[in-house]
Amino acid sequence: MFDVIIAGGGPTGLMLAAELRLHGVRVLVLEKESEPAPYAKAQGLHVRSIEVMDQRGLLERFLAHGRRRPLRASLAGAERPAPAGLDTAHGYLLAIPQTVTERLLAEHAAGLGAEIRRGARLTGLSQDADGVTAELGDGTRLRARYLAGCDGGRSTVRKLLGVGFPGEPSRLDTLLGEMAADEDPEAIAAAVARIRETQPRFGLLPLGGDGTYRVIVPAPGVAEDRGVPPTLEEFRQALRAVAGTDFGVRAPRWLSRFGDATRLAERYRDGRVLLAGDAAHVHPPAGGQGLNLGIQDAFNLGWKLAAEVAGWAPDGLLDTYEAERRPVAAAVLDDTRVRMHLMSDEPGPRAVGRLLARLMEFDEVGTYLIEQVTAIGVRYDLGGGSALVGRRLRDVRLRRGRLYELTRAGRGLLLDATGRLSAEGWADRVDHVVDTGAELDVPAVLLRPDGHVAWAGEDQAELAGVLPRWFGARSGRSSS
Repeated sequence: MFDVIIAGGGPTGLMLAAELRLHGVRVLVLEKESEPAPYAKAQGLHVRSIEVMDQRGLLERFLAHGRRRPLRASLAGAERPAPAGLDTAHGYLLAIPQTVTERLLAEHAAGLGAEIRRGARLTGLSQDADGVTAELGDGTRLRARYLAGCDGGRSTVRKLLGVGFPGEPSRLDTLLGEMAADEDPEAIAAAVARIRETQPRFGLLPLGGDGTYRVIVPAPGVAEDRGVPPTLEEFRQALRAVAGTDFGVRAPRWLSRFGDATRLAERYRDGRVLLAGDAAHVHPPAGGQGLNLGIQDAFNLGWKLAAEVAGWAPDGLLDTYEAERRPVAAAVLDDTRVRMHLMSDEPGPRAVGRLLARLMEFDEVGTYLIEQVTAIGVRYDLGGGSALVGRRLRDVRLRRGRLYELTRAGRGLLLDATGRLSAEGWADRVDHVVDTGAELDVPAVLLRPDGHVAWAGEDQAELAGVLPRWFGARSGRSSS
């Protein structure tokens, strides 16, 4: 009997497993593939995901395997440097392959005690009042109190639940892969710069200086089965159609295709089964938001599901996962719809793109676009009060160090500059830290385990009213 079974061992499932293990939840991750994927579709972490890694003490590991890239506002082929004063201590993009991200998260989850089984395909599930029964392809049956479907856009869990997945089907395909190219690198770079003026869905990005490129090129049609990878000859034909040459591509490492389907699950929870990551939402990769959105889903869900398992969750806490994360996904879907529309070579979208490029010269517009794509602008509807409530708090400096250094254990945090407040009765769930810093311009804040502000102020009665909403009833334990 497990506490939680997670179907899917990608970034979302592994992040969720680690978050649950922080709270002692017995977790099993089922991954249908016997070996990790040898290729990386996603190539980076946005600001909010970088902050998440810092909040859990993982950032140094990720920085050691990635490269910091300047943060820029981009839309319709136009780019502008990030405006000054963004609300983050991590104002950069971290270029890191998805394969490395998955490896680091798997090591983190396993180090915390999560069990990860590869080559284990979920084929059936049923649930009752006490838990969920999962059936595997080899006939094995497993029981858990909850099950999380983190198994991608073709989610078996979502289909078994019968959860609707409305949206728009793919209307165009794009080929993506890594391969060698024999033409002169300078000639390739010149051709790419010329073609991208009218065809944003095209590129050859050099990888490592060994003549290998990440190739992206529009496909001539829409594949009937996107699970079937394209051939090298399909790449050559598509490159000739767009560029007039195939650049001498050969020796592919991997080949794939993606569409512009945009879909959002009708609900994120069905009884004791929940959906996260691509199982709950799919969209084109414009803006590089998919992997990040899934990691942030897991960060929101983990502590809430752990609270249910531990028995201290207040009524409705687990339902706030869908209430908070589904609108965020809907906004990302709209953002990618806009980005894909502006990639068209039709006169109307091109004209809109030129207008937006001029608007991006205003710092307010650039800030909005960056906050949208990096998720630092997310604000959950947690009620009134301070403008901070509902937003995540950036990593502010305190007398004793940094805020994020206090969040490693995944517990709530009362950061109190007054020294007069108390979280008595919630000491097993909330750390009370008396500290000050010039960057913290409120007397005190109550942070949830995901770093979002649940309360800000200095009134003890207000605080006492908010604590039970997120951290349940008093435990009776004395604070240290």
